[in-house]
Amino acid sequence: MTESRVEHFNGGVCLVGPDAIRMAKALTLWSAIRLLQKGIQPTRGFTMKKALAMATTFTGKTYKRSESEQARVDVKKWADEMRAALPHTVEG
Repeated sequence: MTESRVEHFNGGVCLVGPDAIRMAKALTLWSAIRLLQKGIQPTRGFTMKKALAMATTFTGKTYKRSESEQARVDVKKWADEMRAALPHTVEG
């Protein structure tokens, strides 16, 4: 398996490897939970229940609907830690 990393080049970003993709997925989930809290469904069929179940895959904690803000905070923390752990390369 390839080593995960974040590559920056010519104003763009390339996420390489499974850990980098998982970080992007966590950041998307963080945003989606906020939309769901506001009553906006980001995509058909994606509910708060599914979002919280997905948050559990990142944090290892189970969440109730009333704990959606804590899930959002925990997912963001996980993504920030992953971003800090991944090597970043700058080209050009």
